[in-house]
This record gives sequence, structure tokens and C-alpha cells, in this order.
Amino acid sequence: MKKLIFTMALAVLTTMAFAQKKVARSAERNFKKGNLEEAIAEAEEALQHPDTQGESSVLLTKAKSQTKMFDMEEDITASTVSLGRDAFNNFQKVMEMEDGDKSSKVGKEVYKDDIPDLPENLRPWNINTLKMSAFNKAIMAYEEDDFAMSYEMFALVSDIDPSDTTSNFNAGFLANDLGKTEEAKMHFNRLLEIDDYNKLNTYYFLVQIASGEDQDPEAAYEYVMMARKDYPEDKTLAEFEIQLLLQMEKMDEALASVQEALKADPENPGLLLRYGYLMEQSGDLDGAYAQYKKSVEADQEFFEGNFYAGAILLEKARKIISEINDLSDDEWEEKAPEMGEKADSLYEEAIPYFTRAADLREGEASAEALELLFQIHSRLKNTEEAEKYNQKLTAIFGPDWMER
Repeated sequence: MKKLIFTMALAVLTTMAFAQKKVARSAERNFKKGNLEEAIAEAEEALQHPDTQGESSVLLTKAKSQTKMFDMEEDITASTVSLGRDAFNNFQKVMEMEDGDKSSKVGKEVYKDDIPDLPENLRPWNINTLKMSAFNKAIMAYEEDDFAMSYEMFALVSDIDPSDTTSNFNAGFLANDLGKTEEAKMHFNRLLEIDDYNKLNTYYFLVQIASGEDQDPEAAYEYVMMARKDYPEDKTLAEFEIQLLLQMEKMDEALASVQEALKADPENPGLLLRYGYLMEQSGDLDGAYAQYKKSVEADQEFFEGNFYAGAILLEKARKIISEINDLSDDEWEEKAPEMGEKADSLYEEAIPYFTRAADLREGEASAEALELLFQIHSRLKNTEEAEKYNQKLTAIFGPDWMER
């Protein structure tokens, strides 16, 4: 009797196992017929049963069905992203079940090359299909100005294939533009790990994020130093280095860097400006003015060079005015006239610089230069010129602009 009961139980178990095998085979047939929802439902049923839950081929059927559904989606929405991510995760689980063996029967199916022009029934609908489909959707979303969905699709491609430089860069670029700073850094840092890839723009973005959004000049400086090892001749990196050293108040290092950079690029307006700034900080106003002047000679339309050159002349003039005010009565008559003339000549010398600076900006952006020109001409009693700048400032801020 016991033997009979055992035999009957074994028969029941065998029948149930066979039934689950039948469900798994039905899932595969429905996938091939294009009945994708049925295929997914049957695969999920088989995956919940102890007799078939460990079969990688069943999960592969589900992943392939999800990939085909993903590819067929015309609207690119959050649910489309979720479907693609689920398919990718299932392909990964399939390979875990295969111990990562791409040479196994199932592993070969997961990574078989896909050719988009093949008839639908001959395509593998595997992880390579998913990658290509996600890339196409990323381009479509971008062309429709849906940058959020474009990012999600490029991010999916780059997660599927971290060595895909195009998708990683596009994902990083879009993430940065969308304010997804951590995601941007992840994608850009992936690119730094790829040999034989031109990483210069990637370094630029990482420096920008570190110094800007993250407010971390030390991290930005580390990226600059890494980049300079790879691209020692890049002039922009040399400027970044100096700028960051200034931010970190490492004046000696900044001075050494700017002097070295100027040997290779002696007419670079930005470098000359920073050199002048360093001299100004050390108290050498004459040396600072010489560098600011050189920056303008290198580029007449360099706003900062013009403004800083004018400003240093005003500072020199104000120092003279301050010295005049400190003169004793006896010294006043002897020295004040000549010192006053010298101060006025410095004001005169500053006019062309501030005039160019004002012309290089529009509206409120030109206001500071316009105000300085108004003050200079007022001091020099150039009444008509002073009124001209008064009218310009009135047009920008209204008649009460002096009370701002």
C-alpha cells in the first residue's frame, strides 16, 4: 500500500513538472508568434514553480519578449524606460544563472549579433537588440526635444555597454544639462576608464561640475592635473589650473603656473589677465597694468582686459588723490597741483578702456563701465560727455539711477 501511495505521489509530481515544462514551451511558442503578453505571463508562471524557476531559458524567453515589446513602443515614456530596464535586468539574471558563460547555449543566444535589416523572425531579440533599440529611441527623443527621455535611453545603452563612448558621453552631457549632476559624473567617469578615447571634453565637463555645481575646487584641480598628464599642450587646461589655484588662494603656485603657461602662449589674453591679477594682489600695480594692457593689445575686444586695465588706472589715481588729501598745508601748495594733474592724466588714460568695455556689453551688463565713465568725465569736467553717459544710464535704469 505504501509503495502504491509513493508511486501515485511520484506520478503527480512528474505530471506537475511536465505541466510546468509545457507552460515554458508555450511561452516560447507565444513569443515566436508575437503573442508577447501571453509569453511573458506564461514565463512568469513557469519561473514561480520550483521545477522550472531555475531554468535560464525560461527567463530568457521573458527578456526577449520584453525586448520585442520595448522595440515596438512608439511613444517614449517612463513606462517604456521601465520596460527596457526590466528586460536588461532579466538578461543580466540569465547570465548569472549561466555563471557568466557567454559560450553556453543560452549565453550565445543572449549575445548573438543582431542585424537590424534581418526579417523580424530571424532577429535574436536579445541584449544587443535592446541596446540598438534604446539607442534609436534616444535619438528620436532628442530630435523631439524630449531631453529627459533621451537621457534615460542613452543611460540604458551605456549601462548595457559601459564601453559605448557615444552613449556615455551623450548621457553625461544630457544629465548635466538636466541638473542630474551625480549621473553626469558617473557617465563621464566611465569614459575616463576607456583606453584610446579622446577624453579632453570629458575632463572639461568634470572640471566644470566639480568647480561649479559641487563647489569643490580641490576635486576640480585633481581632474585638471589628470587631464594635463594626458593633454599637456592644451591651453584651456592651463587656464583652468591657474583659475583653480587662485580660487584655492595658492598664489605662489598660480604665479608659477601662469608664467610657465605664458612661455608657450605669450599672447593669451586670459593668461595675461591672470598674471596681472596676481601682480595686483601682490601690490605691484604698475606690473598689473602692464599685463592688463598686454591682454587688450592681444585682443581689443577682451572685455575683462579692458575693464581691469581701466580699473587699475583708477586705483592708481585714487591713491594719488588720497596722498593729496594727506598733505600738510605747506606741502599742499608745492605738490598738490602736479599730483592732481598726474591723477587726471590717469583718469584720461582709463577712458578708452572703459569705453571699449561699455561697447562690448549691452543693457545692464554695461552699467558698471558706464557709471565709471560718468564719474570720470564728471571729475574731468567734461560736461557733455558726462551727460551722454547720464542719458545712457537713465535709459537703462530710469532717472533715479544714481539712487540704486
